[in-house]
Amino acid sequence: MIVDEDCRMRRKLERLLISSGYRVLKTESSEMMLETIIHTPIDLIIMEAVLPGLSGQETLSKLRESRQRCPVIILAKTATTDDVIKASKLGAFDYVLKPFVDQDMLKLIGMALETGRFMRSPISLDQDPVQTSGDHFVGRSQPMQAVYKAIGRVAPTDTTVLIRGESGTGKELAARAIYQHSKRVNGPFVIVNCVAIPESLLESELFGHEKGAFTDADRQRIGKIEYADKGTVFLDEIGDIPLSIQAKLLRLLQEKSIERIGGQRPIQTDVRIIAATNADLEAKIKTGRFREDLYYRINVVSLSLPALRERVEDIPLLADYFMAKFSKSLGVRIPGILPQAKAILKRYDWPGNVRELANTVEKSLIFSKGRPVGAQEVSYLVSGQRTAQIDIPENVDAVIKRWVRNHMSSGKSNLLADLTDHLTRLIIGETLTACSGNRSQAAKRLGISRPTLLYKLNKIDFNTPSREETDK
Repeated sequence: MIVDEDCRMRRKLERLLISSGYRVLKTESSEMMLETIIHTPIDLIIMEAVLPGLSGQETLSKLRESRQRCPVIILAKTATTDDVIKASKLGAFDYVLKPFVDQDMLKLIGMALETGRFMRSPISLDQDPVQTSGDHFVGRSQPMQAVYKAIGRVAPTDTTVLIRGESGTGKELAARAIYQHSKRVNGPFVIVNCVAIPESLLESELFGHEKGAFTDADRQRIGKIEYADKGTVFLDEIGDIPLSIQAKLLRLLQEKSIERIGGQRPIQTDVRIIAATNADLEAKIKTGRFREDLYYRINVVSLSLPALRERVEDIPLLADYFMAKFSKSLGVRIPGILPQAKAILKRYDWPGNVRELANTVEKSLIFSKGRPVGAQEVSYLVSGQRTAQIDIPENVDAVIKRWVRNHMSSGKSNLLADLTDHLTRLIIGETLTACSGNRSQAAKRLGISRPTLLYKLNKIDFNTPSREETDK
């Protein structure tokens, strides 16, 4: 929705947005806008700072009171430092001076819409994804049940959370689920991809800068952390943040304050930090690339997401979910996936995890031409994969079979769990011994992530100490 008293500006923005595929409503007063959004869902508001009747800041206050999780971009002919700060504190996504560059405005609008979608789109946990709307954590395996429980326990608190897991396991979904089940759900949710932003710009993106702080700093900028006051900041791939910025993050977590680049005074801010990484932070600490004191500050609660190969039983459910999702977006009926195709999906080791599975299902849907997806559409996954397996001596099979028969004759229950835990303890124990207690090396040899190894050690109550001094 465009809110501006100037009819020429309304028309300019309307043409720009419609030509880019957006649907647009427009009005000249904030009162009319506030009345409209009660009945009409709005994804983004672009609003003039100076309006007849309610001022821009009064309008932002009423939007916050109404709990409308809708990003607002403020337009102004001029702006004082105080104006920008007050608007940001009240939840304005950004403050843009007129005249603006069309392409810069479209880029900003795209970022604001994405932020709004993350704030509003519900994340369902352990539900039938075909029967619910929004985004989903799909999986009913034991590792995923543990993830759901952990999210449920930590979400209502203000505790800093570190989400660990390989690329493509759903770390952003976990962060959004924590936010949406938290008491900060009506505040901003800001995602900062620490890898995607150049190092030279990352500090300004996070903490903001004062006018004249460096070349091209022609106006004051409010950083993401200051904007997210009373909300949540998700720092994706925190393991790749430069040491100089790590020191400023540590100050934020310790003192609840930041300082803009070129600033002379600390600024108090109330944000919750959720961080994520696929890096081995312990190894980075030992090589001096990550601060140990920051590690302990962000690792108050650690949430480990399992790799897809560690929850193979969830693959058919995930495949059906993505098939339904992409069929809907492509406007075609759901053709389904044949059992032989699902068997191939379960045999593949999925180095790209859930993200790779989603891409595979979408590709197979396109090339199946409306037919049920069969082995032919997914056979390329395993064609180049090694099929050689470890030869297990016949006497081992005989011992296991005898153990199963004895267990059954005793009338005891939990046969599968007992045997699985016993073999897991034996395999992990021997692997750790061969790796001299180095858990990171043992995890690589076992073909699992380090967080998953720690989860399994805790599950089977494995108390052998690790060789932390060589654990890289």
